[in-house]
Amino acid sequence: MDDHTYDVIVIGAGPVGENVADRVVQGGLSAAIVERELVGGECSYWACMPTKALLRSTAALRAARQVPGAREAVTGDLDVTAVLRRRDTFAAHWKDDGQVSWLDSAGITLYRGQGRISSDRVVEVTDESGTASLTARHAVVVATGSAALLPDIPGLREAGPWSSREAAAASAIPGRLAVIGGGVVASEMATAFAALGSSVTMLARDGVLPSAEPFAGERVAESLRDAGVSVLLGAEAGAVKRDGDGTVRITLTTGEDVEADEVLVAIGRMPNTQDIGLGAVGLTPGAWLTVDDTLRVLGDDGAPLGDGWLYAAGDVNHRVLLTHQGKYQARAVGDVIVARAKGEAVDDSTWGRHAVTADERAVPQVVFTEPEIASVGLTAAAAEAAGFRVRVVDYDLGAVAGSALHADGYQGHARMVVDEDRKVIVGFTLVGPDVAELLHAATIAVVGEVPLDRLWHAVPAYPTVSEVWLRLLEAYGR
Repeated sequence: MDDHTYDVIVIGAGPVGENVADRVVQGGLSAAIVERELVGGECSYWACMPTKALLRSTAALRAARQVPGAREAVTGDLDVTAVLRRRDTFAAHWKDDGQVSWLDSAGITLYRGQGRISSDRVVEVTDESGTASLTARHAVVVATGSAALLPDIPGLREAGPWSSREAAAASAIPGRLAVIGGGVVASEMATAFAALGSSVTMLARDGVLPSAEPFAGERVAESLRDAGVSVLLGAEAGAVKRDGDGTVRITLTTGEDVEADEVLVAIGRMPNTQDIGLGAVGLTPGAWLTVDDTLRVLGDDGAPLGDGWLYAAGDVNHRVLLTHQGKYQARAVGDVIVARAKGEAVDDSTWGRHAVTADERAVPQVVFTEPEIASVGLTAAAAEAAGFRVRVVDYDLGAVAGSALHADGYQGHARMVVDEDRKVIVGFTLVGPDVAELLHAATIAVVGEVPLDRLWHAVPAYPTVSEVWLRLLEAYGR
């Protein structure tokens, strides 16, 4: 058995783990990272990058068809083969050579294999050649992410369902696709596969995008239906069977049947903690990891485990299951580990360098459906539930001059949620074509708690879609 000692050991080499290790090394510590699959993780190969590549071709074609002059230049439909080929390049053809090269250039040591915590600060890495024992001087960080949740529906596992991975990496477009779920992954993949030629049926038991502002989900559901998707609100799968000819038969709890060639299950995520040795340190294998404000893992007594040597960043701590938010956590974790290792002050105050305040107050998210949904902070309902005295201001995004120039027949909606006591924005949602690039201005306003009186002086350029900021402020009044 080989023995190796590093200042920090990171289990999981996805974007979160990579960023933790990079911050640690930049801070002057040594780091090893353990990965059992591809370096780069879920986002690089089966989520963010390949799925957005699938959706981008559709969005570009739609944009061209909405502008006279460009519309006339479009002479055909999507080239599905070319779309999949472009997707493959963004997934690096499911090879991680480039990511491994980056680790080496950053001074991070890579161990391939299954990493398991065997005792305090000790991680054993097992591959086909044997086991290596790694010891951390200061910290071990769990950044193993999450996997698709498969519900306990009779016959589902035997039917060979797709998860988000199989959908993102599909080599062919099924003639009929059934989607179980109505959240972000379900909505985006229904959008993509409908555009690529599938006949899509969506079983949205809890509605379409139920966590978003209601008007956002309603517009996406309407758009999906316009694209030929059969959106069955409230529908729930009771049993699934794949017939001898390959047909998947989904029997709803109402007794009706839905037939498809493939079924995608997109109802949520589960933590990748089943086989990382949590039991050896008194934690529950397969559970989400509970953390404090600096992301130290907490034991059953609510205190940091041991002397605070174990951390968890990204999906695995169940704070926010978004790649960019996980990378935000990673920067804070890497910096706080360095600070504690060097005996420096820790700033875990609200909005402090070592706190992850944005996880609770200012999470930005884009849903790349048609139309796009871009949001940050709280919905109106969530703000009221949190005890804010709220005023909601809505505006027709299509009535903005820049929107009319952007596309003929532009349709969209904007909402800002104002904390009336402080006169600051605590939530912002945009719905419409290409609104993703407008989101960061709203994120800055929420994070910076910029008073509405000051926002009057942030003059939007004319004629751009960003003029919606002026219209919302006018609707609010001064």
